[in-house]
Amino acid sequence: MMVWILMVLAFAKAYPQQSPPEQTSFSLQEAINYGLENNYQAINAQRDIAKALKQKWETTATGLPQINGEVGYNYNIEVPLSPVPAQFFDPNAQPGEFAAVPFAPKQSANLTATLTQLIFDGSYIVALEASKTFLDFSKNADNKTKLEVRKGIINAYGGVLLTEENVAILSSNLSTIEENLRETTKIFENGLAEEEDVEQLKITRSQLANQLNSAQRQVAISRDMLKLALGIPLETTITLTDDLETLAKENMDMAMTQPELELEKNVDYQIAYNLTEQRRLEYKLERSKSLPSLGAFVNYGINSFGEDFVFLDANNAWFDQSTAGLSLTVPIFSSFGRKAAQDRTKIAWDQAETDLEQQVQQINLDYQRVSSNYQLAIDNYQTSKDNLALAERIENKNSIKFKEGLATSFDLRQAQLQLYSTQSEYLNSMYQVIAEKANLETVLNTPDFINIQD
Repeated sequence: MMVWILMVLAFAKAYPQQSPPEQTSFSLQEAINYGLENNYQAINAQRDIAKALKQKWETTATGLPQINGEVGYNYNIEVPLSPVPAQFFDPNAQPGEFAAVPFAPKQSANLTATLTQLIFDGSYIVALEASKTFLDFSKNADNKTKLEVRKGIINAYGGVLLTEENVAILSSNLSTIEENLRETTKIFENGLAEEEDVEQLKITRSQLANQLNSAQRQVAISRDMLKLALGIPLETTITLTDDLETLAKENMDMAMTQPELELEKNVDYQIAYNLTEQRRLEYKLERSKSLPSLGAFVNYGINSFGEDFVFLDANNAWFDQSTAGLSLTVPIFSSFGRKAAQDRTKIAWDQAETDLEQQVQQINLDYQRVSSNYQLAIDNYQTSKDNLALAERIENKNSIKFKEGLATSFDLRQAQLQLYSTQSEYLNSMYQVIAEKANLETVLNTPDFINIQD
């Protein structure tokens, strides 16, 4: 019972909402559709894609023209003086004599705009490729989040139905036991039954009452787990329109275990491949740093100067200036630092390739496991259904024999416990069919949310 609760907690986190949702009645498919839009992790996964798109353009923009403006103002508190041979001003001055002359104005201002353009840089080319890979990774991560959210909703929805069915069965069993206890008590009071018969029924009634109380509390918890998965405030009342048995029958599809696994469609493989590509590009980036880079620039500006602040006067003179040029940077020697970085990233790439191979083996193993579990769940469902019919007949026969004095209270109790156990197994078998199919669909990437959106 706790397994599906933990799974939902792993993929849903509640935050308060300002207003209740418009939809409060859900079939399983409606719950999935609603949760994929409103589950908090699903929302943030979409934001991750939006961030990746922005980062891709951010990287692209670094290779496009860049324009920067600069405004400068200088005020010389003490105007610097420069030494000049004194003979420039006084013919009678002796050689080697100097005079201090101010060559800078008291105040100056300049306005400059500079256009730069990257012409060639190997790092930029690799960065563009890496940004696309990161975007693919974000999309695949979003797909995985949606698959896990979908699985969590299916488990939570089935868990609610399971607990509610369990309450209904326990209530029915308790009513039956209480009726049997009343009849047996009367028979005992008339001296036609033993006290042990009454005591056995009291024990069974107490156990059923405790189980019913626990099951009723579990219903509230399971409903809150579903609300968490859907992104609905816990105080909201929701109604489920599907029933457990119908869902179990609808989810029986042995054909799903027959086809071969398409490895490239598995979302874990796609993510592992993305990570391998990222390591490859990191290695490629370090190699590109050995290439020269070439850039161009052109700027235009105006400047003015004077002893007073006259730069805002309409009649003040401004002088034009402009420069254009190229900048070529050639890496020559880095004390083998670049070589070490290349070796390091090559090792990381090799590690990623090994991790990818391990992931391939793990995915194949997971597919075999979940496929086997799904087949077993279907088999267990049919077996539990047949066993339930047998247990009901056995319990009914022993109940009749007990009333006629042909069976002991111990025989009746054993038949009842067998029935209760079989009822629980039947309920769990239906839930397992639903849950195991969701596990199989997750491995098979069914549905593929990326392709659905595309």
